[in-house]
Amino acid sequence: MPTPFAVRAARSLFVAAAALSLAGCGINTIPSQEEAAKAKWADVQAAFQERANLVPNLAAVAKGSAEQEKGILVGVTEARAKATSIQISGDDLKDPAKVAQFQQAQNQLSQSLSGFGRLLSNKEAYPDLKSIENYTMLQSQLEGQENRIRVALRDYNEAVQQYNTTIRTFPDAIGAKIFYGAKPLVPYQAVTPGAEAAPSLEGKL
Repeated sequence: MPTPFAVRAARSLFVAAAALSLAGCGINTIPSQEEAAKAKWADVQAAFQERANLVPNLAAVAKGSAEQEKGILVGVTEARAKATSIQISGDDLKDPAKVAQFQQAQNQLSQSLSGFGRLLSNKEAYPDLKSIENYTMLQSQLEGQENRIRVALRDYNEAVQQYNTTIRTFPDAIGAKIFYGAKPLVPYQAVTPGAEAAPSLEGKL
């Protein structure tokens, strides 16, 4: 008959073996990586919001401009309003439709900003543009913010790739399916060719 000590030792070994087995099935890894990806997404949203916060400064650049310029500025303002109205929570990152909606809104704002920048880069029409107070600072801020957006997106996509690989790889896939019903997170796709590269807004804005 086993002694009480032997019984306790056997139970301890069983618990330890069970813990190791569960750990090997991604019990801790999966939620940790998911939360890490959600944190990176928060950085993405913050970077886009900071860019949106710079848009009102364009009104000062276009102050007193002709109707054509005002019309373009209205388009930028409307695109900004739409982009800032769409927010995605960490739980929404598994919904491709919601992520696509966010991407589309941000892409529209990017295109509007590019159109406004191309207009202002016409030095023949705006020979004194460089002398407008704060223009150079605005140009630098927008360029810097675009770089920050790309860094945030890169970090988010790396976290998503790590999580998605984990939930599909044995033995973590077992825990992902049985304990969490884990679904892949949606990476942020580049909306235009070359968007993954750091931009230069010189001559564009």
